[in-house]
Amino acid sequence: MTNTGGGGPRPRTSWWREGAITTLAFALCLLGGVLQVDDTLSPPSVSAYVIAVVSCAVLPVRHRAPLAALAATTAVGVLVPPLGLLLTPLIVTPAVITTYSYSLAARTERRAASAVVLTSAALAAAIPAFGDFSWKDASRMGVVAAFPLVAGVLGHSVRNRRAYLEAVEERARRAEQNRDSEARRRVAEERVRIARELHDLVAHQITLANAQATVAAHLFDTRPEQTRTSLKELVETTSHALDELRATVGLLRQSGDTAAPAEPAPGLSRLPTLLESFRRAGLEVSVHQEGTVRPLPPGVDLTAYRIVQEALTNVTKHAGAGSARVRLVWTGDRVTITVADDGGGTRTAPTASTGPTASSGPTASAAADRSPGYGLIGMRERATAVGGHLSAGRRPEGGFLVSAQLPLPPAQDPARDRDRATTTEEGRMTDGEAGGTP
Repeated sequence: MTNTGGGGPRPRTSWWREGAITTLAFALCLLGGVLQVDDTLSPPSVSAYVIAVVSCAVLPVRHRAPLAALAATTAVGVLVPPLGLLLTPLIVTPAVITTYSYSLAARTERRAASAVVLTSAALAAAIPAFGDFSWKDASRMGVVAAFPLVAGVLGHSVRNRRAYLEAVEERARRAEQNRDSEARRRVAEERVRIARELHDLVAHQITLANAQATVAAHLFDTRPEQTRTSLKELVETTSHALDELRATVGLLRQSGDTAAPAEPAPGLSRLPTLLESFRRAGLEVSVHQEGTVRPLPPGVDLTAYRIVQEALTNVTKHAGAGSARVRLVWTGDRVTITVADDGGGTRTAPTASTGPTASSGPTASAAADRSPGYGLIGMRERATAVGGHLSAGRRPEGGFLVSAQLPLPPAQDPARDRDRATTTEEGRMTDGEAGGTP
């Protein structure tokens, strides 16, 4: 492709093509110089050589300065009749070539059209301006004026074609970039989602297992039966943790791998089982609900469950509190979930009423020295992902509070649903009666 602008280095093949075009233009221009008015041929005169050399010498610079090249070749073409030569399309071949180049490189279509029209008018006007004017001159004037116009139209078409191809290539390139960025974004989101799920599962189950093992170690010498019960619950907790971990890691399988049987994602319907696991670990949990309970979308339901799970896990791991309160408030457009601990600093064993506490010892101090981890970050990300909001912080009266507001789907009007059902039924009955009428 010929470089249509700029002064940078040109490829070797472009120089060969420029040389061929210049040579062909020189030959045609010189051939036009041997034509006479009576349609006879004569040897090329000095003026013909001058016209051919000067006009063709401008052609190599038509890409860098297309307007200047067009003006120069047009001026040389206008000087053809005063030099005693016949003005024909052959002798103005350089002007036709520069007209095509300028139409191809012009910044605006208006400039290109103006330059082409002026070139055609100048070349055509040179015929009657010098010498006698006959009907043969009129036909020749029309042909001479038509050639630059055709070259300009051709250049304009080629320019539009190149612009269209460049736009198609640019759209394809941007689509490829958007596809790659979208794939990377989805991979990153999936990685964060799996990491969040693993954190919630492992933190919850390991915290319960740690609490149950602590209770078993504390009661090992004094109460063997309760130790056996704690160890049995520890086995159940670790087994359940392995099952959930296996199900979550199964998300990393490729599409062609054999999929493991998947169970439904947890939601608030499994809240009693979750709270019972914390109670077995020594945390007394109370639940209070306000408003009318409504079904949640799967994503919001899973988020609500994980927030309660992670908040209670943090209470068990870091707060050392003996009790926590879970409160769910259902309103028109949202459900508010709050989890608060009493901040008592002690955590009772499952048999607190009959035995000593299990908060003292190296396990509690080690838990207090651990960093908070990504629990709060994960809860905030979950709440934001479903269009909700989460806040967490210490309470003035002591303890820690986690509060999340999650959106609810719009409630349906039962009366409107009954009216719609009645209208539908009446319509069906009317259609049936109409269909049965002979």
